[in-house]
Amino acid sequence: MTHRVDPTDRAVLDAWHAVGFLETLGAGPTHTRLLGVGLTIQRTADGTVQVRAEGHDAPLPVAERHGCLWTSLGTPPATPLAIPEADEPDRRLVCCGSIDVHASGLRVVENFLDMAHFPFVHTNILGAEPQTEVLRYHTEWRRDVDEIWATDCRFHQPQAALSAEGGQDTGYIYRVASPFVTLLYKTCPNDALRPDVIALFVQPTEPERCRAHPVMFLIDELSAQADLIQFQQKIFLQDRIILENQRPRLLPLDARAEIPTRADSLSVTYRRWLKEKQVRYGATGTLPSS
Repeated sequence: MTHRVDPTDRAVLDAWHAVGFLETLGAGPTHTRLLGVGLTIQRTADGTVQVRAEGHDAPLPVAERHGCLWTSLGTPPATPLAIPEADEPDRRLVCCGSIDVHASGLRVVENFLDMAHFPFVHTNILGAEPQTEVLRYHTEWRRDVDEIWATDCRFHQPQAALSAEGGQDTGYIYRVASPFVTLLYKTCPNDALRPDVIALFVQPTEPERCRAHPVMFLIDELSAQADLIQFQQKIFLQDRIILENQRPRLLPLDARAEIPTRADSLSVTYRRWLKEKQVRYGATGTLPSS
């Protein structure tokens, strides 16, 4: 059974959504889903990409950015989010492969924002016991751009990146640009002044299912592309095990539904932001969970 997005869920409908990597588009049609709607992606004779949705007469808006194809079922901004670091000529674009997850896309974004699970889920990579404390950090809703940011985040990591040699205290900045789009800026082992950027573009296919498109913008001249992809996929697949076992599969937005700790400041702010924006697709209180 499929569930289409509510026509009044404008924060979701009017957003840009990544629906695949440009490098994977072939000459023939590609079929996928977005917000309960079937999409057909086709490259036309002149090389442009067209996206059509079942039940829609006109083609959907499209954009090619950050290695991905983007579209929207509503009226999106002029372009998908800007990532200034992505335009730096010495950065490598690493598209890490699309991964299906049987969980709400909102759950996937929230998991990406959580540092507390590093030592227990990504043991000896992004964290390790006994260093499990999440130090205080600053969270804010930047209303001028309508984004959620968390700064002053730090965590000791045994292997923060593929190119890292030994453990390091890693600095993090988190950014949530839209309900299903999030990024982190983290200490780069190869450049003390510029962070690596890791983005997670989540495609909500159904309320309880999604496709995750991780993309990295790295300062790393030596690592093989395949090794970088494998490293990131290993981390995400560790997350998928946890995500697919969470109940409910939808993200609760009621403050009383799940009890947060001090380490969950970013998650609490994200949920409040979603609630104020009246996001319902992928959240509890709109559809029964399975």
